[in-house]
Amino acid sequence: MLDKGLILIVEDEPAIAGILEAYLIRDGFRTVCASDGEIALRHHAMLSPDLILLDVKMPKYDGFEVLARIRRESNIPVIMISALAEDLDRLSGLRLGADDYVIKPFNPQEVVARVNAVLRRTRNNAANAAIRFENILVDFDAHAAFTDTDEERQLLPLTLSEFRILAHMIRRPTHAFPRNDLLDACLPQSDALVRTIDTHIANLRRKIEASGGPSGLFPAVRGIGYRLAEPR
Repeated sequence: MLDKGLILIVEDEPAIAGILEAYLIRDGFRTVCASDGEIALRHHAMLSPDLILLDVKMPKYDGFEVLARIRRESNIPVIMISALAEDLDRLSGLRLGADDYVIKPFNPQEVVARVNAVLRRTRNNAANAAIRFENILVDFDAHAAFTDTDEERQLLPLTLSEFRILAHMIRRPTHAFPRNDLLDACLPQSDALVRTIDTHIANLRRKIEASGGPSGLFPAVRGIGYRLAEPR
């Protein structure tokens, strides 16, 4: 069965959420729904969806607040949905980082087309993008990682395996990565023991802290492996 990725639908109107879900599933996506901003943030942290369809008018946290919180720790693609053109003007003015906008009422086929277009664009750009988390910068094109401090930008002295682990995890910093996943990312086709990852993680943590990066990164997730940072 075709699996084009997981879409988080954040919509408090069940009928609209159901329509979006049906069209996305028919197009080959998996879906999960959230009926308020609090559930949306929890799903984002725990499930690491490939894209979020985010309604502006939501209970608990509205779409603006949800988007702002997500952008503090993730570059996940987000398409905003609103019944009011003024909301989209506000989004553009605040430059919160939405990837596209849809105004209700909408054609669900058009929404699916936009989901596909945004995912194509962001996935094509991902390999050459530079991604930042706190004061850590990973430049995929240069194959280098840096820490930014008040004094200077420092190149992190990482081995190839350490760079691959950091590059893999920084795309989804709060995701819990199994050790086997991290081993495949840094040493594909290797016969290395899975516990080799513990040594690489310890070295990464030490080198980042020594270069002025944040402390407490790479917390262990019991029974699974590691994440880059704890969810906020």
